[in-house]
Amino acid sequence: MRNLVTPLFLVILLSSCLGYKELPVEYDYSYRGNFKKYRTFEIMRPLGLVDSSMVNAVIEKSIISRMRFLGYKQSEHRPHLIIGFKMYTDSLKFNGYDQPEIEVWMKSQNAELNYDQKKVNLKSGTLLIQFFDRRQNRSIWQGYATTVYGGIDFHNNRHLKNAVISILDKYRFWADGFIEGAPPTEEKGL
Repeated sequence: MRNLVTPLFLVILLSSCLGYKELPVEYDYSYRGNFKKYRTFEIMRPLGLVDSSMVNAVIEKSIISRMRFLGYKQSEHRPHLIIGFKMYTDSLKFNGYDQPEIEVWMKSQNAELNYDQKKVNLKSGTLLIQFFDRRQNRSIWQGYATTVYGGIDFHNNRHLKNAVISILDKYRFWADGFIEGAPPTEEKGL
């Protein structure tokens, strides 16, 4: 019996990994983002007529799960970050930026560099996730993913979860004060 348990466990473990396929992701960010000082977030809700490309329970749940994993608290009252997303069913040309990896930029004492624009041709079936700094009233980070062999199937929950995971894997900042021993920074006007 013991000889059967180990191979069975390995098969289950390996098959669970097959469900996740990392998608190619691009991201860009604002040099004015205070990435190490955010603690709270909320999901952006469209007002008025509901744009169905900006509302999806699976995407919202996946974003919330990832942000909680990073130590952020969801807050309706004056959150630091407002997170929005949009599903693009058609192909589009998108303005992105050639920038150093965000971790490299953070280590370089947050030097403000030039924004070198680049045109990005996105295939149909693209998911865009944007982080807005509520106090600065500006977008500070955005990630977008599409599959290499075609678009993301927005009717397939597994595709949606994979897309969110792939995108938010590029946002690697723990919430301020979340890591043990690191007290939250004091900020005025929260």
